[in-house]
Amino acid sequence: MEALRRLSAAELESETSRLPDWSVTGGKLHREFSFGDFVEAFAFMSGVALIAQSMNHHPEWFNVYNRVTIDLTTHDAGGISSRDIELAAAVQKFLQAKDH
Repeated sequence: MEALRRLSAAELESETSRLPDWSVTGGKLHREFSFGDFVEAFAFMSGVALIAQSMNHHPEWFNVYNRVTIDLTTHDAGGISSRDIELAAAVQKFLQAKDH
């Protein structure tokens, strides 16, 4: 298995251009979500938890009532890696599927 490595600035810019509403903040891939209420926010977190567990890559996240903040970084790589991009893309796909 190939060792994880931090993405270069050019790679990160290219990858994040395909992730609407995600940004790089404090060296982490970052996004804030807002839902109708706490139950919707918690349901989202539960779905993302299953995805993250299946990928064996877990977010740093925070929840207050109807808001969820997700920060992604790969500690072993010392920054944002392809695993963070993959998890962010999976979160996007999950959110889009939920809306349809």
